[in-house]
Amino acid sequence: MKKLFFTTCLMAAATCLLAQNGPTMGWSSWNTYGVNINESLIKRQANAMVSKGLKDVGFDHINIDDGYFGGRDKETGALLIHPTRFPNGLKTVADYIHEKGLKAGIYSDAGRNTCGSYFNNDKIAIGVGLYEHDQQDADFFFKECGFDFIKVDFCGGSYYHNEDHLVLDEKQRYTAIAQAIRNTGRTDVRMNACRWAYPGTWINDAAFSWRTTGDINDSWQSVKGILAENLYLSAYCYDGHFNDMDMLEVGRSMTTEEDKTHFGLWCIMSSPLLIGCDLSNIKSTTLSLLRNQELIALNQDPLCLQAYVVALINGCHLLVKDVETLNGTKRAFAVYNPNDESKNVTVSFADIDLAGNVKLRDVFLKRDLGDFTESYEVSVPAHGTRIYVAEADTRLERTHYEAETAFISDYQEIKNNQSERTGIYETSELCSGGYKAGWLGYSEQNDLQWRNVYSHDGGKYQMTIAFISGENRNITVSVNGKKVQTVSCNSGGWQTVGKKNVTIQLEKGQNTIRLSNPTNWMPDIDYMDLKCTMPNDIHAITTSTLDDSSPTFDLSGRPAQSHTALRIQGGRKVIMR
Repeated sequence: MKKLFFTTCLMAAATCLLAQNGPTMGWSSWNTYGVNINESLIKRQANAMVSKGLKDVGFDHINIDDGYFGGRDKETGALLIHPTRFPNGLKTVADYIHEKGLKAGIYSDAGRNTCGSYFNNDKIAIGVGLYEHDQQDADFFFKECGFDFIKVDFCGGSYYHNEDHLVLDEKQRYTAIAQAIRNTGRTDVRMNACRWAYPGTWINDAAFSWRTTGDINDSWQSVKGILAENLYLSAYCYDGHFNDMDMLEVGRSMTTEEDKTHFGLWCIMSSPLLIGCDLSNIKSTTLSLLRNQELIALNQDPLCLQAYVVALINGCHLLVKDVETLNGTKRAFAVYNPNDESKNVTVSFADIDLAGNVKLRDVFLKRDLGDFTESYEVSVPAHGTRIYVAEADTRLERTHYEAETAFISDYQEIKNNQSERTGIYETSELCSGGYKAGWLGYSEQNDLQWRNVYSHDGGKYQMTIAFISGENRNITVSVNGKKVQTVSCNSGGWQTVGKKNVTIQLEKGQNTIRLSNPTNWMPDIDYMDLKCTMPNDIHAITTSTLDDSSPTFDLSGRPAQSHTALRIQGGRKVIMR
């Protein structure tokens, strides 16, 4: 299993580059219309997607959500379509969408009833879910009607959301539905699993994307809450599969800054982008924001990465990700202010692993800001976000890894984590990024892995683990599947951060660092720092950007007096492009 995770991480970017499949972009009917949809409304939205220029910038799905159902044929079990809302059936609508050069999406439920039939009293839709009809409905949707996308809800599988109180297993249901779709012969269908929380790491094998939170609504508090739950999920966006932060409420009632934060962070965090407002009556300011091709490029970047948390600075979150090239000198970063007052933030380029001359471009303004060195100061309004693309002379190795950027092999948010003994991420004022990973250990799978630790040349590193524990707890450190050392940790209290140093050897290129304890609880983890103490290939390191106080080594790796030898500055090896 450890080898599998390591291999998956190494192959993720290449897989996405080959597939050219970014997060789904388009429009969905639910946010504005609920179950009150019809054929003409859907066609009108398809027309507007084209005429408003949204198709031209990548929005290519028109998704029919709940409300089209008309029951089931009592003899054959065939799905019936609502006789007045869609009198000509679904295929007519799907064909119309396709004729516009767009993709057509549909909706169902993993159980017997849909959310609309239960919560919206849409009684004609009782019994129309996929349960006991997986293959029959999949053949209808994807072979007969030609749909390209399906959102699969779970009201019918959750006992408190359905009239017959079914209790269904998420993994079994979504896996079976995915297999039924594959059985149709279609390999291009995107399934979105809508379980209203991160289902578990198994979901990557079943769905193209998955909802990570409860339903969004048209309010800042909803958007802020969804962002808080997704800041720690970057490790679960990989191999061309995506965390879905729900449909967009942009263009409804939030402020301009809130809309910019909403759309901008959905873009840089690689969430699907499904517009929820009425496209035929969209505001010009909303249209301008949604057609920002530079923001969309971050969302559809071929590396398929979700921006991860770097630091919490003056109450604002700093997030960053590579764009276009892994471990290159071009990166996108965001400064997100969730607070109710404006904040001034100084972004140190070293914090985003860049050095030398840094060219900045404001992605919202679509304007070059000039060249900077060392840092950039920005004022971010309340509820606001600023997003930039930075191109630097020099790429530094990453030395700081927040626990909320690491992967827990058994991570899930459906069942009680304590009874299941699965780890969680929690907010903590003690911690550098504002979060910690806790409830780790007691099984091999309830571990913590940084699966994207890049070393330019490989070599010996000092690893510093920042942890919280009021009692003696053990951590076993492994690198690339090989055990390094087991250390005992006690920070002296549950409100104190302690540190433990371990010497490790990294290989050239990508590495996986794993913390585990298969028999007992581990400490809570704040972050990991890495400091290079002896590189493998000292010929590959430049001295041109380092100061005279940097330690130097001769070609044998022994301390040297000459400044023509290798230098390591603050434990960071410099990667020149």
